Amino acid sequence: MHVPQQAPARRPLILGSTSVYRRALLERLQIPFEVAAPEVDESPLPGETPARLAARLALAKAQAVAQRHPRAIVIGSDQVADLHGESLGKPGTHERARAQLQRMRGQWVHFHTAVAVVCIEADFAQTECAEVRVRFRTQADGLDDEAIERYLAAEPAYDCAGSARSEGLGIALLDCIESDDPTALVGLPLIRTCRLLRAAGLQLP
Repeated sequence: MHVPQQAPARRPLILGSTSVYRRALLERLQIPFEVAAPEVDESPLPGETPARLAARLALAKAQAVAQRHPRAIVIGSDQVADLHGESLGKPGTHERARAQLQRMRGQWVHFHTAVAVVCIEADFAQTECAEVRVRFRTQADGLDDEAIERYLAAEPAYDCAGSARSEGLGIALLDCIESDDPTALVGLPLIRTCRLLRAAGLQLP
């Protein structure tokens, strides 16, 4: 008697990040996934550019989680703000956030958002990086110290690279956003993520 073969079980999908922003973005794809903390040292290496830092950390995060779940498809991501070649991380405190925003007034800031997808069992590991160019308003255009204080009082974006949430009130600080992957600035470039997930064998529309 012929017994039909069962289709191989779908690989689990894991987001290697505890970011609520990345989780909310990945939920847009309407596919089940789990979340795991990557526990990776995010310190930059000597002389490392912001873009390379973002790409390295995205891959390191995905690999760290994949080591614990070798069968799963794991997504890792990282974002680094780049002001004239200098990496700006998450401020963590009000004082640092205020100082970052003061420095970025009237400047073009590049946000490098990298995404990596890793599956150890399938011997798959790829990384892509989306660059978003953001111009902040000038002091003459009303982004003075008082405006910065009002913003941080209303939306203390201490956990965001660049100290502003573009998906929230932080959009009011900006003059212009240039990007080919609209969700990259929030923390996960979904166009690139979908491309990597398809390459890893995950079925998407």
